[in-house]
Amino acid sequence: MRSSRRLIQRLHRVEDGMLATLLFLMVTLAFSQIVLRNLFDSGFIWGEPVLRVLVMWLGLGGALVATRENNHISVDAVLRLLGPSTRLLAQTLTQFLTAGVCAVLAYHGTRMVMMDYEYGGTLVPLVPTWVAELIIPLAFGIMALRFLAHSSVSLRHALHPTEAEQ
Repeated sequence: MRSSRRLIQRLHRVEDGMLATLLFLMVTLAFSQIVLRNLFDSGFIWGEPVLRVLVMWLGLGGALVATRENNHISVDAVLRLLGPSTRLLAQTLTQFLTAGVCAVLAYHGTRMVMMDYEYGGTLVPLVPTWVAELIIPLAFGIMALRFLAHSSVSLRHALHPTEAEQ
């Protein structure tokens, strides 16, 4: 059990490190583009498409962190009106349904990546389009698993409220 927790913590650190690296690269590239355009009326031809991909990777990476921390955007106005056990059941259902939506998005993201792999297009020279899109099925697949895990924890707390308090 301890080794699996350590592995998960390491994976979380890798995930956080990748996000920090992507953010650094994005800011550096955007800054370079601005400087090159203003001073030399030039820029990297590949800069704009790469920046768009970095924004997508950062956005989905941020969604992964929010899901990991169970701190994602939610509308809880109705949940506040419910009692504690009913609220937990509603959260369980919501998390389970969200896991399903993420799984569907991961499936269709995989199909899109496979189609782009077969097509053979490139985002910029030497970078196939499908590589840039890999984050879509990966992120939504991981989010589906995390929402499923959160829903099982919520269900356990709803069915056994005394264990949740301990």
